[in-house]
Amino acid sequence: MPETVPDRLMHIALSGSTGLVGSALCDRLIAQGRDVRPITRGTAGGGREIRWDTQAHTFDAKALAQCDAVVHLAGEGIMGRWTHAKKNQVSDSRVKSTQALAHALAGLADGPRTLLVASAIGYYGDTGQTDARSEDDPPGNTETDFLADVCVQWEAAAEPARQAGIRVVHVRIGIVLSPDGGALAAMLTPFKLGLGGVVGSGKQWMSWIALTDLVRIIEHALDRPEVSGPINAVAPEPVTNRQFTKALGKVLRRPTVLPVPGFAPKLLYGGECAEALVLGSIRVVPKRLIDAGFTFQFTDLNAALRHELGRA
Repeated sequence: MPETVPDRLMHIALSGSTGLVGSALCDRLIAQGRDVRPITRGTAGGGREIRWDTQAHTFDAKALAQCDAVVHLAGEGIMGRWTHAKKNQVSDSRVKSTQALAHALAGLADGPRTLLVASAIGYYGDTGQTDARSEDDPPGNTETDFLADVCVQWEAAAEPARQAGIRVVHVRIGIVLSPDGGALAAMLTPFKLGLGGVVGSGKQWMSWIALTDLVRIIEHALDRPEVSGPINAVAPEPVTNRQFTKALGKVLRRPTVLPVPGFAPKLLYGGECAEALVLGSIRVVPKRLIDAGFTFQFTDLNAALRHELGRA
């Protein structure tokens, strides 16, 4: 029997419900006895789906009004060559959709009072080898850093909802550990073949989060009315690429002696994308979660990798 949680938000609209994070979150919420209504692009199937017209940038406000909260996770994938068209897709899928959703919620006389929107630690730009950033720190250079600029606009797009008195939470997500998608999934094949190794200098910082904990963080943010604004969804101990490489090799029981030169990811993803996502540092800590007493299930990278890869 699913666990019932009558004191929690029970009716939740969810975009990105078939994605890596969304599907895991959906499973957890349903297991708790909550009602999850997927927000679907195009024409809804006539069931529990909530229609999202991506061409007109509109949402079914009547259906949204029946929910307690909205979780907006959808967005164009960021890996790949950052052509002008790709950048527009990445930005528009986040900024315009969030703005449209915020306006729809703000226009409801009696609708959801919580809006949780995904964001990213790319907000801080390349942090280099300096101290770790927290939610109290400013964004990266939005004039030169594409991801920082997108994240700033993405979070600002929810302002109409906030102005209407809706509680808005921005979940700045780090590198999600899961074999089913994201950075870790892309690493698995070469590492399993014994071809994994330190990328570039290996000194670049990686702020990671186990998928299990990320879902728990979103649940935590949904259920606690005192949580608002940005929260860094990362484990408390970021690691360098060299440390990550060693840990993954150990868990997979494969050698990691072949270094990957910096030009390799640039050839694969293009220079700008590679510099931001592979070769650059983003050293971030979850200050607000720690201050709120949130208990991480996985603070040790080795334990997190063993769990997510089924090698506990």
